Amino acid sequence: MRKNVKNVICALLVLSLALSTALLAYLHFFAPGSRDLTGEWTGQLDMTGQAAARAYGWLQDIDAVSITLEEMEERMRDLTIQVSLTIEETERSRGNFRCSVSPESYETCKQAAYEVFAEDFRGLVAERLRMAGYGGGTDGEAVEALITETFGMSTVSYLMTSGPALLPSLEELQAGYDGSGTYEVSEGVLLRQFDVGGTVVTKAERYIREEDCLILTGEAGDEVFGESAGQYPAAYFLERTENE
Repeated sequence: MRKNVKNVICALLVLSLALSTALLAYLHFFAPGSRDLTGEWTGQLDMTGQAAARAYGWLQDIDAVSITLEEMEERMRDLTIQVSLTIEETERSRGNFRCSVSPESYETCKQAAYEVFAEDFRGLVAERLRMAGYGGGTDGEAVEALITETFGMSTVSYLMTSGPALLPSLEELQAGYDGSGTYEVSEGVLLRQFDVGGTVVTKAERYIREEDCLILTGEAGDEVFGESAGQYPAAYFLERTENE
């Protein structure tokens, strides 16, 4: 009797060990994990800091600053441009990708940035008019009418044509983010190889995958961005918009 019980226990232990080994093997080789980034991801490039800094610097150059950089950043908050990234794993930790910047999102972001800038600029013009003893109206509509009469265009249009470039051009952003090619992931690094006019350009980024959230951070010496690397966000967050 004892021998039979012992044999049963041994059999159960062996079976349990075999099942555990099989489960571990499955998780290691087949189960989806943080390395499988398959899906359609949508993220937002935060351009607030850059737009505020460029607007503030331009106002400094014409000695027309009456607000702080922090105040301008607060007024320009939530300036974002949408970027889409599609990843398809074809073998473990490797596959294909496509990435693009939304032109519509870019134009919306640009318009919003210059509208805030124009409002600040009108306020500064009004302040200068009052200091000079101007007897006419200095409310927003009156100052807008004066600017339109003086320059033949609205404040927003004037700043877009004669003021600072608050954002990189759409072409610059597309050169930095748009493209397709192959990828591989290893030890928290997403390595993408862009096919740029027949030339393969490599971009390495640290990544963190948390469920349906993907965080990408640029690496130093990023060849895709080249000399213009400083004008792009160093990190951006993407959310999965399609299930694996």
